[in-house]
Amino acid sequence: MKKSNAKRVWILVNPKSGLRWSFDKMRKAVDRVWESAGHEVCYQFCQSVDDGIAKARQAVERRVDIMLVAGGDGTVNTIARTLIGTDVTLGIVPVGSGNGFARHFEIPLVPEEAVAVLATATVKAIDVGVVAGRPFMVTCSMAWEAAMAKNFARSPIRGVLPYVFAGVQEFFEYTPQNFSVTLDGGRELHFRKPMLFTIANLSQWGGGAKIAPAARADDGHLELVVALRQDIATLIANVARLFDGSLAKLPQVKTYRFRTLVVSREQAGPIQVDGEPLEAPPRIEVSVHSSKLKVLVP
Repeated sequence: MKKSNAKRVWILVNPKSGLRWSFDKMRKAVDRVWESAGHEVCYQFCQSVDDGIAKARQAVERRVDIMLVAGGDGTVNTIARTLIGTDVTLGIVPVGSGNGFARHFEIPLVPEEAVAVLATATVKAIDVGVVAGRPFMVTCSMAWEAAMAKNFARSPIRGVLPYVFAGVQEFFEYTPQNFSVTLDGGRELHFRKPMLFTIANLSQWGGGAKIAPAARADDGHLELVVALRQDIATLIANVARLFDGSLAKLPQVKTYRFRTLVVSREQAGPIQVDGEPLEAPPRIEVSVHSSKLKVLVP
């Protein structure tokens, strides 16, 4: 007999995400902690961005209660932006390269463990950032970090190490440009050739790198983190502090809290949105939409 608190659960799997992980182990964990509790479980497989969007829309139309996504931050973004403002709750089973979303919420990085933890998780409404009309849940970047993401996207190999190699290559090839910024419609800032220019809704870039340790998912604000080219030698010498959350304490790293932001740079170029590279014009608008996405949080 179906239990009164049973949920309709769709599990969307991106088979191209991440490195080596076992779908069978994850499925057995689902059987053990979700189906045994009486939840109605259905598996879906994501073959492309358009396919993922279509299946997320189907979940909304069919009034699915929970959508568990087994993928990386790019897949999470694809599904999450379709679920914004709906009654479908998003759960993350991290199998990507960086897993910034999962790391922020301390979701286990072993898929079968994540499945078990999410079965007893709390539903929480979190903020969503929007950059150039595109929603993001974790971070977006517009300087060296964006060029690095574009380089990494061309690599057939996934994982943190190839991402590091992409970063090293772009460090020598990237040409910074001047940025002008207007925060919350009033405060104007000018940055001479920043190397780091990241806007964070959550604390992580991914891979354990805490670019904005003070960022909160539900405070109605975003964090802008900036470091100039002239300070990059100091940042490299202190790169370990990126992983213990103390890099932002360096005087060379500037952090600004805001709700709306307008960026003007000298030329069009790449930006990264939750790890995915996009081309964007010289003028870019960024805003935060409070409590727009329901997620499972341990």
